[in-house]
Amino acid sequence: MIKKTVKKSVVKKKATKKTAPTKKASPKKAATKKQSKSTTTEKEKAQKEANRLIYSASKKKNSLTSKRPKKTSTKSQTTSLLDAVVQGMQEKKAKNITILNLTKLENRVSDYFVLCDADSNTHVQSIADAMVDVVTKKTGEKPYHSEGFQNAEWILVDYINIVAHVLLRDTRDYYNLEALWADAEITHIN
Repeated sequence: MIKKTVKKSVVKKKATKKTAPTKKASPKKAATKKQSKSTTTEKEKAQKEANRLIYSASKKKNSLTSKRPKKTSTKSQTTSLLDAVVQGMQEKKAKNITILNLTKLENRVSDYFVLCDADSNTHVQSIADAMVDVVTKKTGEKPYHSEGFQNAEWILVDYINIVAHVLLRDTRDYYNLEALWADAEITHIN
């Protein structure tokens, strides 16, 4: 019996709960709410459109800049550039200068790799700087891209047809680029 009375009292309590009456907005307030919603959606649409245009423009720009340009130059121009790169390396006493001729390989990054090594970070930096200066003076070419000047363990200078690598001796031994491009014709200069 006790159980039955408890259940009934729970049911009665549930039924006796009152909810607060909901307020209806006045017609003026409802109209302003609708207008503010429509203006925010118009603002949002304009913002989304602007973001889309900016994103598509930056995407086109990135796709254009990410493609590596093909440089059309004569064999004599490439040879003079190659000679200037080697001369710039020799000017600052670069060691183990090696030229990798990649022209006979498919899917090559460039026509030639020129590798050399140095004893210290300062030596690596000075070889790369001298090489860029000599190439600019002799051929008027400026590098398309260069990187590695911050830590000066491996500096890469890209002239599109020719990519020059100036490395510390330990770094060159570790990465062993000659073995990686073993299919290339290898020429040692000293």
